[in-house]
Amino acid sequence: MSQSVVPEKTLTFEEYRFYQGEPDVLYELFRGHLIPMATPTALHTSICAFLVYQLRHYFACSNLPLIAITPVGVRTEVDSSRIPDVVVCSSSLWEQLRARPGAGILDFGEVPNLVVEVTSDNWREDYIRKRAEYALIDIPEYWIADPNKERVWVLNHPEGEEGYQRKEFTRGQELRSEQFPELLLSVNTILSPPVVEDLIREEQFQRRQLEERTERLAAKLREMGVDPDSL
Repeated sequence: MSQSVVPEKTLTFEEYRFYQGEPDVLYELFRGHLIPMATPTALHTSICAFLVYQLRHYFACSNLPLIAITPVGVRTEVDSSRIPDVVVCSSSLWEQLRARPGAGILDFGEVPNLVVEVTSDNWREDYIRKRAEYALIDIPEYWIADPNKERVWVLNHPEGEEGYQRKEFTRGQELRSEQFPELLLSVNTILSPPVVEDLIREEQFQRRQLEERTERLAAKLREMGVDPDSL
C-alpha cells in the first residue's frame, strides 16, 4: 500500500536506511524515489492485526522458529525497498536484523518466508509491480488480501518462467498455504476480521474454564483417596 512519489532528489539504498522524513510517515523506496505510505483505513489495520495474530499463534502452537511482524522493509532492487503489510521470517533472521543500525530492512539474501499486502486505492502496486519485485527476489509465498474484490490471492513458485503461480480464494472458502498447510483461515474472517483483543479474551476465558474443570476433577479424585498427581 503506497501513494504518489515524493518529488525530490533520489536516494541510494544506504541513504534511505537512515532517512528521517515527516514524523509518523513511512516511506518506501522505488528506484531511488521516496514513496510515502498511505494512511491505512481501520479495516486495513484490522486485517493486518488479525493476520499477524493468527500467524503468531500458529507458529507458537506448531513450534516453528518463525515470526510475523509489521512494519519491516524488504529490499527488492538496488535502490528499491518495499514495506509489506505483514512479513514472516525466521527468528534468527529477525535477531540479525535487530542488531543492525538504521531502518529495519531485510537486505539482499535475507529472504522472508512470506509477505502479505492488503490492497488499497493504489491496488495496481500490489497486483503488478510488487508482485514482480517479490518474485524477482524469490520470496516463496505472497498473499494479496483484497477487501474490495472480496478475495485473497496466494502466490507461490516465483521461480517459474512467468513468475508467481496464483491461487484465488473467495468468500466461503478457506485459504490454503503451501508453506503452512495446517494453517486454516477463512476468507470471510480475513476480510471481516474480529478484534484481536476479543480473541485473546476468549482464549483466556476458555483457559480459565479448563483450569477450573481440571481443579474440580482433581478435588473429586482426592475425595476418593486418589492422588491426581500420580495419574
